[in-house]
Amino acid sequence: MDTIKYVLTENQMPKAWYNIQADLPQALPPVLNPGTGKPITADELLPLFPLALIEQEVSQQRWIEIPDAVRSIYCQWRPTPLYRARRLEQALDTPAKIYYKYEGVSPSGSHKPNTAVAQAYYNKQAGVKKLTTETGAGQWGSSLAFAGALFGLEVLVYMVKVSYQQKPYRRALMETYGARVVASPSTQTQAGRKILAQHPNSNGSLGIAISEAVEVAAADEQTKYALGSVLNHVLLHQTVIGQEALTQLEMAGDYPDIVIGCTGGGSNFAGIAFPFIGAKLRGERDVQVIAVEPAACPSLTRGKYA
Repeated sequence: MDTIKYVLTENQMPKAWYNIQADLPQALPPVLNPGTGKPITADELLPLFPLALIEQEVSQQRWIEIPDAVRSIYCQWRPTPLYRARRLEQALDTPAKIYYKYEGVSPSGSHKPNTAVAQAYYNKQAGVKKLTTETGAGQWGSSLAFAGALFGLEVLVYMVKVSYQQKPYRRALMETYGARVVASPSTQTQAGRKILAQHPNSNGSLGIAISEAVEVAAADEQTKYALGSVLNHVLLHQTVIGQEALTQLEMAGDYPDIVIGCTGGGSNFAGIAFPFIGAKLRGERDVQVIAVEPAACPSLTRGKYA
C-alpha cells in the first residue's frame, strides 16, 4: 500500500527548539515600550514574564534545549503525524504531492500546548503561583488550562465575551482543567470597567481581554501573564512542528517546493515554516514560503508595522 502517514518514535522528537534569530541576516529591531516608544528592557518585562522566557525572547542562540520535564509531557501527543493527502491529490487531478502536519492530536486539539507547556514549566521554575491570559475561540485558553493543571498553577482566562457566549463547551473544557474563565470585558479590572462604561453592550475583543489579563498580572508579584502567539519565545517553542516535518519528509524521500501555513498571530505558521526558512537562510535548501491570513484582519498584508 502507498504510505499515507509518516510517524516518528518518541526518541525522534526534537531535543531543542530552533531559534530563527540566529540565522537572520541582521538582528531584529528592538521591541518598543508602547508607553515610552523606547526599546523595552528586561526589567520592564519582569512583572509579566519569568526571566527564562525573557532571555529566550532576545536570544541569538540557534538551538535552545527543551527541558526533560517538557519533553516528557510532549510525549503524550508528540511526535505528531505527517499525512500524504493522496485522495486530495486525486480529487484535484494534480501531479503535486501534498503533505500536511496534523497537530489536532494534542489534548486540547491544537498546536498551542507546544508553548503552553513550556511557559507553564518556566513559570513554575520561577516560583509563580498563577497565570493570567486571554483567549478568543478558546484554543489558547484550553491549552494553558491544560498546562497549568500539569504544573499545579492557577489559571485565569479572560475570554472574549462573544466567544464566551457562543462556545460554552470550550469554556467547560477550560474549567474542567481547573481554570477560571471570565467573560471580557468584565467588571473585575479597571480596563474592563472603562470599556463597559463607554460600551455597555461590548462583545469584547482580544485587545480588551489582553488588557485585563496584563493588568491582573502586573499587580501581583506571584502572578505572570502568558501569551499564546506573536512573541519570539512562543514561535520558538512551536518549531518542534517543522523539525518533525523535516524528518518525516526525509522518510518520504521528499523536500517541499512550497510550505504553506495559516497565520493570525504567527505561532502556527512559524511552527511549520521556521525550520525550513532557516535551512534556506543558511543556503542549504531553497523553498517558497506562503503565509495565509484572513481578509477580515489582515495584519501582515495591510497592517501598520510599528
